[in-house]
Amino acid sequence: MDQVADLARLFADGPVAVLTGADISTDSGIPDYRGAGTPPRTPMSIEQFMADPAYRRRFWAGARVGAGPMQAIEPNPGHRALARLEAAGRIDGVITQNVDGLHRRAGSRSVVELHGSGATIRCTECAARWTRAEVLHWFDVANPGYAERYAGAPLNPDGDAEVGELDAVRVPRCPACGGLLRPDVVYFGEVVPPSVFAEAERLVNEAGALLLAGTSLAVNTGVRLLHRAERRGIPVGVINRGPTAADSRASVRIEGGTTETLVELAGLLAPAAPGGAV
Repeated sequence: MDQVADLARLFADGPVAVLTGADISTDSGIPDYRGAGTPPRTPMSIEQFMADPAYRRRFWAGARVGAGPMQAIEPNPGHRALARLEAAGRIDGVITQNVDGLHRRAGSRSVVELHGSGATIRCTECAARWTRAEVLHWFDVANPGYAERYAGAPLNPDGDAEVGELDAVRVPRCPACGGLLRPDVVYFGEVVPPSVFAEAERLVNEAGALLLAGTSLAVNTGVRLLHRAERRGIPVGVINRGPTAADSRASVRIEGGTTETLVELAGLLAPAAPGGAV
């Protein structure tokens, strides 16, 4: 039986809402937390970041060193397949748990970033916002030569790198008020802003089905969206390497790579123009 054809049938009742997770970005070279062979790693919590200067030094040093490899990361064919499906009216938008910005760069127009964007940094005191590039430049000014010493360090799932020599690291501060700076993302221990979740829920409410792509649904926000789809009685499709919290509830369950499955799905539902990119 052709599982991708079965997945395509979920689109019979209109545009589908899509929820993506880390697996779609692993094919672009970003490690994930839970994939096969992934070493155990506990994400930094907001309490650790705010309360402990050592955690902040580790974060900013790792973010600066990881910035080089992250600049080379590009959207993969799976991201572009979703953009094609949206352009063809087959999906009503992408809800993502990722903070890497790859869906927008691939051409998706309606993107709900549940956990925020790693490209924006905000002040915890005055709420001023800065680009990540600006803040990492301030890191270089305060810590000359640090990034060069650790060039080539292994990349972690959050886009930071494994670094050392942290005791002397000087963390950037807000130039407007001197306050603590943090990424404009939802840390472990925080909740998704209500307005953001409401937009994600709206997409599910208006969809004919929900497609979960590359997520194990280990985070509660995604589970809440699954429950919303179940209450509406719409079908659920799942694409993932490894088990997910939705497996027993899925109308179609594909065990496999997110990218290749989405490319095949887009080939059925939104064929590219002759000579067009995948």
